[in-house]
Amino acid sequence: MDLNYRYALATTPNDRLPIVLIHGLFGSLDNLGVLARPLGENYPTLQVDLRNHGLSPHSDDINYDLMAGDVITLLDKLNIAKCILIGHSMGGKVAMTLSALQPERIDRLVVIDMAPVAYPTRHHDDVFAALRHVSQSTVRERHEAASLMKQDISDSGTIPFLLKSFIKGTWRFNVDALWAHYDDIIGWQESAPWHGPVLFIRGGNSPYLSDDYRPSIQRQFPHARAHVIAGAGHWVHAEKPDAVMRAIGRFLTA
Repeated sequence: MDLNYRYALATTPNDRLPIVLIHGLFGSLDNLGVLARPLGENYPTLQVDLRNHGLSPHSDDINYDLMAGDVITLLDKLNIAKCILIGHSMGGKVAMTLSALQPERIDRLVVIDMAPVAYPTRHHDDVFAALRHVSQSTVRERHEAASLMKQDISDSGTIPFLLKSFIKGTWRFNVDALWAHYDDIIGWQESAPWHGPVLFIRGGNSPYLSDDYRPSIQRQFPHARAHVIAGAGHWVHAEKPDAVMRAIGRFLTA
């Protein structure tokens, strides 16, 4: 599948490896722009819309092998032989899958608030209810959609995030496919260990990278390091971008 993407050379010309930034569920390539912009001063940056998200094509099928395969196809298209991966949430699992499928192409890996585990809890049923509520209505404006979504979603920050993908009465992400394959999205198939350098960044208030998942991380990524950013939740890069950038900067130059 041909993904929509944004590829920019470093502001300061050099021979550093490109950084590929991969967004999470219900997101788009703009979500990690807060990281791509400062990183782009010193590294080529590649931001992607995963399948069924943003301006990339829709498909009835979605799983981590397919999403990682799409990114590999894009790397081939752009003649990127080796890169650094940064993925948030679902994008973190795509990045970890890439390290299993083509380990030789990954120099190092940053996973933001996601563990290589199958999560037992469904965190997005209220979101899907809100999305369907809007889809079944006739509203076309974001403020109208926001009013409907408040019936299902209590978190005030989630609605504006979702509405970034609401364009002229239509969701850019493929709601039906994401719902049909949600168990695959929260699931995980453990793979052989990847021995490259990995940084796991956790929001201190988030449950997605709890200490319970440390054994799974150590089995699959024996050289992983962890960095906790206090006072942040799952959207740690949006809430504390400077702290996230400092952690990434230290990791990339270590």
